[in-house]
Amino acid sequence: MKLSMMAAPHLRSEDSVRKIMLDVLIALAPAAVWAVVSFGLKALVLIVVCTAGAEVLDFFVMRFIRRKKNFKPDLSGSVTGLLLALNLSVAVEWWQALIGVFVAIVIAKAVFGGLGKNFFNPALVGRVFLLISFPVQMTTWLSPFDMQTTATPMAILKQGGPRVFSLQEMFLGTIPGSLGEVSTLLLLLGFGWLLLRKRVSPFIPVAYIGTVIIMAAIFNGVNPGFGSPLYHVFGGGLMLGALFMATDMVTSPMSIKGHVIFGVGCGAVTMIIRLFGGYPEGVSFAILVMNAFVPLIDMGTKPRIFGKPKKVKSNA
Repeated sequence: MKLSMMAAPHLRSEDSVRKIMLDVLIALAPAAVWAVVSFGLKALVLIVVCTAGAEVLDFFVMRFIRRKKNFKPDLSGSVTGLLLALNLSVAVEWWQALIGVFVAIVIAKAVFGGLGKNFFNPALVGRVFLLISFPVQMTTWLSPFDMQTTATPMAILKQGGPRVFSLQEMFLGTIPGSLGEVSTLLLLLGFGWLLLRKRVSPFIPVAYIGTVIIMAAIFNGVNPGFGSPLYHVFGGGLMLGALFMATDMVTSPMSIKGHVIFGVGCGAVTMIIRLFGGYPEGVSFAILVMNAFVPLIDMGTKPRIFGKPKKVKSNA
């Protein structure tokens, strides 16, 4: 009998980066379509510019700068671009969005070595850069359909104003906000697709959203002005961040225990910023802060190698 000798891994899968990224694009499609329906042609332009621009730029970097002659587009650039677009206000101009795409693909991704080696979520790095560079456009919010300048639910909460949006409106998606954050229902629908395809772990979103609910309930009990738990869950970018940004395979921990710690940390930092910080929203900053802790979390939650004995504490 002849035995074949080859290097590990010996487990084979039909999955590929391209297939995984395609599933993410499918999952984000309902929110993207609703953004175009709600905010019109300008939203479509931003989505196309960011998605296509990120894919083209990613291809250019890999082929002509990193000189990967055999590189074939894997749609990871498109996912980064679409996520960035869904994190933008419709008031942002297309050329400003392209600057965000450059920062996300080149600075946050390619500089670190490309897909799988970046420490921070590229789309969020691009968003935060745009927020710092173009604060007026990034914080100018238009209401769906009539396109009137207005405040978001989280901004109203921060200012102590009356709650003008119902939980039903926030859940269905008829409120002002970033292109992809306005409809909790459609984000949950897309996340359900990823769960069905086994592309993501539910532990990070559950820990993230659960922490927000617990902290909001505690502070709302002390002072109703802090906002109810569901108001914090449905308002702002929490659902988009918890379901699609914090769950990024590259920038999140590897173990289940690490997922829980990461999710709890994201939720705690988000609520600290929302309740006591200067910004009405804190999702982007929270996820980026916790991205920096991922290597430490992985180090502390590393599972024991199969067959390796447990460490015995010395009494000396």
